[in-house]
Amino acid sequence: MSGSGFVLEALGEKLVNAERAEVDTQALSSRLSLLGLFFGCSASAPCRQLCGSLADFYSRFRQSEHGPKLEVVFVSSDQDPKQWQDFVRDMPWLALPFKEKHRKLKLWNKYRISNIPSLIFLDASTGKVVCRNGLLVIRDDPEGLEFPWGPKPFSEVIAGPLLRTSGQSLDSSALEGNYVGVYFSAHWCPPCRSLTRVLVESYRKIKESGQKFEIVLVSADRSEDSFKQYFSEMPWLAVPYSDESRRSRLNRLYGIQGIPTLIVLDPQGDVITRQGRVEVLNDPECKEFPWHPKPVLELTDSNAVQLNEGPCLVLFVDSEDDGESEAAKQLIQPIAEKIIAQHKAKDEEPPLLFFVAGEDDMTDSLRDYTNLPEAAPLLTILDMSARAKYVMDVEEITPEVVDTFVSDFLAEKLKPEPI
Repeated sequence: MSGSGFVLEALGEKLVNAERAEVDTQALSSRLSLLGLFFGCSASAPCRQLCGSLADFYSRFRQSEHGPKLEVVFVSSDQDPKQWQDFVRDMPWLALPFKEKHRKLKLWNKYRISNIPSLIFLDASTGKVVCRNGLLVIRDDPEGLEFPWGPKPFSEVIAGPLLRTSGQSLDSSALEGNYVGVYFSAHWCPPCRSLTRVLVESYRKIKESGQKFEIVLVSADRSEDSFKQYFSEMPWLAVPYSDESRRSRLNRLYGIQGIPTLIVLDPQGDVITRQGRVEVLNDPECKEFPWHPKPVLELTDSNAVQLNEGPCLVLFVDSEDDGESEAAKQLIQPIAEKIIAQHKAKDEEPPLLFFVAGEDDMTDSLRDYTNLPEAAPLLTILDMSARAKYVMDVEEITPEVVDTFVSDFLAEKLKPEPI
């Protein structure tokens, strides 16, 4: 797809500027190499705060030699047109028109935006994510000297000394040949402390099994004393707290939007899973390490948070029948694998996650929240960010039924019901 083709498809034919004048997307896209999408809302104080620092960065960058190659577009979640208009009025960049609610939602889902403000940079030719944490770019590279901020190999970003709790220092080259868990965490964060306790046991079990595995803490603590106290509980390595630049580059590399986050890498430094937290909690015996992603997940308390990441196909089954859940996974798996492979070939996130849900309190709560009937089996697609659901009401769920349901959803042929 040409640059103008991607930008046109993603943003539509017209954008608006601060005066609400229309700007032709085709003409704009011909000069771009990088597109920044700023996801936010006028009601959010952090979003308003970001506008000031982003405006300074944007004005400086547009005067540089690379200035014409970058454009930023505001993608709003505002519901009130007057509030949106007042917010956009102070922006030197462009915005998706307020009326383009469907297009906005597609972008939020496509790029799995879960927090605001969020600023991501995309290759304007392909739509691939170049940098998922643009907030750190404008903080760490205020002059834009590192443009276009593309991802670097883990071995390059991590390069330098690492610490052990004993105070011993060793070079990051010691990680070569290991599976590596990059652990973004902080002592002030209660979920982080809870995960750390479990992770210490998981680390011990994996090491005792003979696997070559190491964890590197990337601290988000607010002081060196707090970091030292927290790190003293850990048997693995850490980036020195004083090396703020390296810690920030690692956050940028993996687009960290919240903690705790555990990224698991293979010995070549490529990402196996970004859901290390979920995997550790779901697999306390570490039998499935290094936790290659499964096409179909069994819905649990620990992975239910993924329902908020974008549209999810959920097949509800009667789990009182022991074989029902496994049969449901086998039913969905070929379709899930096909969708995942299609998008992996384009270096894209899949547009759907796939779950099987049995009968438990968490599933009951999900049914109640989404106002679903008690029927089982029940085939659904839930889109929490759009507060929309799609329900397939058929007597028998077959592979053909699932395939058609998914294809029609992706082609936007299904009519949503409100959640």
